[in-house]
Amino acid sequence: MENSKEFIIPSGVKRNAQKGLTLREKFGRGSTEVGIRRGHQLVNNESVSLEIIKKMSAYFARHAVDKQAKDFGNDENPSKGYIAWMLWGGDEAQEWTDKIKKDYSK
Repeated sequence: MENSKEFIIPSGVKRNAQKGLTLREKFGRGSTEVGIRRGHQLVNNESVSLEIIKKMSAYFARHAVDKQAKDFGNDENPSKGYIAWMLWGGDEAQEWTDKIKKDYSK
């Protein structure tokens, strides 16, 4: 079954998720419980399912607008959206999940 396929989490995605967890801890803001769980999942696991890949791709599509916020990308005073974006694996995860989703929707 296609949805049972597992994908190795790239190191850049893990790094970004760890950064998101660190920023969330430091600033006490950004993301929902789902995003925090996703950050831990990306940091602590070797792979994720196609179902998770699709959820991640959908997250990035919905939240791309967050990148326009003041302090998106500012590590000294990050926006809530930036922290959440990083918890989900950041730009590297967006590229990775979008490519997989495209490849598996053919």
